[in-house]
Amino acid sequence: MPRGIRRLGSRRRHRAEGPARLAELIEALPSDLKRRAVTHASWTEHRADSYGRLAFLGDGVLGVAVAEHLFRRFPRADIGRLTKVHGQAVSGRACVEVAERLGLPAMLREAAPGDLEGGIAPDVLLSSERALASVCEATIGACYLHHGFEATSEATVAAFAEQIDLASETLLDFKSALQELLAREGSRVTYHVTREAGPPHDRRFEVAARVDSEVIGAGEGRSKKAAEQAAAAEALERRQG
Repeated sequence: MPRGIRRLGSRRRHRAEGPARLAELIEALPSDLKRRAVTHASWTEHRADSYGRLAFLGDGVLGVAVAEHLFRRFPRADIGRLTKVHGQAVSGRACVEVAERLGLPAMLREAAPGDLEGGIAPDVLLSSERALASVCEATIGACYLHHGFEATSEATVAAFAEQIDLASETLLDFKSALQELLAREGSRVTYHVTREAGPPHDRRFEVAARVDSEVIGAGEGRSKKAAEQAAAAEALERRQG
């Protein structure tokens, strides 16, 4: 990607890593801690030995990790926009998607006791978005306890990169903000695709934002719309920085 082109969403390194780093941290957990992160309360004598407490902790770690990432990545986004993006990026649905990519459903099944004795069956739990989302949060909480915040935060942001991308592209309307700014100057922005690359299932677009013949911003995205938003974001930073 040419120098100076802005990408809306997570950094290229985060996208390349995806959930791999977080999966490595989970795999490196002590066996008792890893098992507790995927143990339902109905499978153990004491509820405190299930994933509930870890999910409570992991929810906080996930929230702070993504909040810091958004705060630094989008310096021109106000509290309302940041709150909306954050809420979507760490939602129950987002946690379920990450949990599935991490292989947590299989870990949950493996942790189930042979004789449930009234406990909830794994497949019943896996049919619940809340349960699988809690397991995702619990593994993040376990990683925080064993590996510390810095390593867990970086791996968590990488694991949620696609969810952050989607929320950012949907809820951060930099194009409208740029056009409002330029309208006060009597100018109008246009967007031009400068490059397309990648296979059909992972297409990348690079777009330049122009006022007359001057390029005022450039960006990249998985769609033309996302690339236009990224170009507008860079143009806003240049003009308001």
